[in-house]
Amino acid sequence: MPWERPAIDATPLCFVAHYKRLLRYAPPMGGKPVSRKVALRPAEGQPRKVDYPGELNPEQLAVVMHPAGPMLVLAGAGSGKTRTVVYRVARLLEDGVEPNAILLLTFTNRASRELLSRVGLLLGRDAGRVMGGTFHSVGNRLLRRFGDRLGYPSNYGILDREDARDLMGNALSDVVPSTPGRRLPGAAVLVEVYSFVINTGRSLEETVASRFPQFSGDLEVMQAVFRRYLERKRSSSVMDYDDLLLNWLLLLRRHDDVLKQLSTRFRHVLVDEYQDTNRLQADIVDLMLGAGRNLMVVGDDAQSIYAFRGAEYANILSFPERYPDCTTFRLETNYRSLPPILTLANASIAHNERQFPKHLRPVREGGEQPAVCTAPSPESQAAFVAQRILELLDEGVPLPEIAVLYRNHAHSLELEVELTRRNIPYEVRSGLRFFEQRHVKDVVAHLRFLANPRDEVAFTRMARLKPRLGQRLAVRVWQALSESGEPLGALPKLDGKTLGLPGAAAHSLKQLAELVKRLEKLCSRPGEMVREVIASGYREYVRAQMDNASARLDDLEQLALFADGYESLDPFLDEVTLMNDLSGEDVATEEGERERVTLSTVHQAKGLEWRAVFLVWLAEGRFPTARAEDMEEERRLFYVACTRAKDELLLCYPLVARDRYRVDVILEPSRFVSELPEETYQRWQVQESEEPPALSDGGRYTLPAFLDPDGSDDVN
Repeated sequence: MPWERPAIDATPLCFVAHYKRLLRYAPPMGGKPVSRKVALRPAEGQPRKVDYPGELNPEQLAVVMHPAGPMLVLAGAGSGKTRTVVYRVARLLEDGVEPNAILLLTFTNRASRELLSRVGLLLGRDAGRVMGGTFHSVGNRLLRRFGDRLGYPSNYGILDREDARDLMGNALSDVVPSTPGRRLPGAAVLVEVYSFVINTGRSLEETVASRFPQFSGDLEVMQAVFRRYLERKRSSSVMDYDDLLLNWLLLLRRHDDVLKQLSTRFRHVLVDEYQDTNRLQADIVDLMLGAGRNLMVVGDDAQSIYAFRGAEYANILSFPERYPDCTTFRLETNYRSLPPILTLANASIAHNERQFPKHLRPVREGGEQPAVCTAPSPESQAAFVAQRILELLDEGVPLPEIAVLYRNHAHSLELEVELTRRNIPYEVRSGLRFFEQRHVKDVVAHLRFLANPRDEVAFTRMARLKPRLGQRLAVRVWQALSESGEPLGALPKLDGKTLGLPGAAAHSLKQLAELVKRLEKLCSRPGEMVREVIASGYREYVRAQMDNASARLDDLEQLALFADGYESLDPFLDEVTLMNDLSGEDVATEEGERERVTLSTVHQAKGLEWRAVFLVWLAEGRFPTARAEDMEEERRLFYVACTRAKDELLLCYPLVARDRYRVDVILEPSRFVSELPEETYQRWQVQESEEPPALSDGGRYTLPAFLDPDGSDDVN
């Protein structure tokens, strides 16, 4: 075989095993040509309930009716991929394949339930006996039955991510019972490292060197913690999410009877979103195949954007080499987007070299070209987006049909402020709103304490970030400050030993007091206050204690740049404090449901669609990011963003942005914009933003009678 994917060394300590890579990408058209002869006769002459030729286009029909063997289905964006899988399962069932002989692997349980529900509606009978679900859920079901072969009882427990962090923290305490002289990786980071190693098969050394180089000197400690973590899980009869995959593979590798039983049972294996599988999942799929090798993988290499989670792009590109007898299908008929949007998307992705070439063809007609919108500044970019959203609303486009996408969550900051000012309700798909995130609130807590030294919540949050100052000791310090009457002035005078603090905690208290003194001198420059907090040890805290540290630090730098726009602390904190769910009315439909614009990272938007899509901060260093290592994956991310739009696509970027010294830096447009043929888009020039109009005076407010029984304004 010209290409061989190395197998995972699936031992309980596989994170120390090297997983050497041999990546030879498939030829552009890999696999056998698709036969134009489609078998339409049902088994044993029985008529089918479903009119497959009447309900599917020729591309979909070829997939659904293909008899057997390995199949690679390259399903372009908006091409009816789910519909094709639904009809494929229905056709197999109609032709006599037993439901429990079909294994359907999806990336969400919701997708699996929806797919099987649609199969049931097509056939008029329940498809629940089909084994369907995510890799983790299917692995769990199989391990409940066969886990005893690996020493697990059938009633083993499952740790969610928070549980895993807690147990990893306990393992860390077992290995390092006292505080070392340097900051070790925290439980959240250790879980992230452990999970990445397990799912990719890469060695611990390689993973740490490439993703967590600041901990390269802690490999022995991490090894010991991971071993202790494994011991604790085993003694507690629990598995984490990664174990559900690893132990599934161990079953197949170490127990031939289980391998034979499962590969014999499942005559057909179907895998959705195959481009997002990691190496562990791909090995599991290969082992589950029976003698017939009836495997159908469905995906789009142009939408492979999750390498940071361990997804292996080579899995889909190398499929025709691993299965030389596979048949390759292409679904290129797009039902979602208007022609000008697809023309632009096709032109962009054509610049990638490592891919299966495909060309999306529209079913819909008409439409205007996408617009490339240049704005003078980030604030005017946000104002333009907000204004255009209001115009779309007037044109009959409901808010839920509008989305603003961006590369990193930090890029939503100015937009969230602008939408709030204009009372445009929004929801953030990628999680918490910007100012609600833990790392942002940690930094802002320092500034809140400087503005209001009687803010106990801000002080406690600030103090607990220092080593050895836990909740109990922080409360003791706060009580001493409160009794002084002047917390800000009293903090530098506190003696940790007098308060009964241990030596390490007393040292942390001294460091905190010194930080507060430095921040006092910067109160007229909120941006510099943010940077001082980050530089005082919080950067190291984020890297050691939080997952996805680089993105969080990007958020904090964006916070500092945003704060640079304020000449004093109070106005900045007022803006931040009012950025919450209560700052703006929701627009209600006739049914009383709340409508919101969607704000989302492109990663979180995959699989979704909207009538109008804004893609913001399309500037070099922002999208693609300055840290990007794989430019082709960044271009795929841009492609995914563009193909979310059905009717209108607006590509936006500011011409200048301020740096930390309040100097305007000229931004270059993203290479993904510059490389587009000019005939694929129109240009819009955004004018400098103006302050939104002030609300008119609605008259003097009258106090309620129960607050003002005598008619006076004095309610004290």
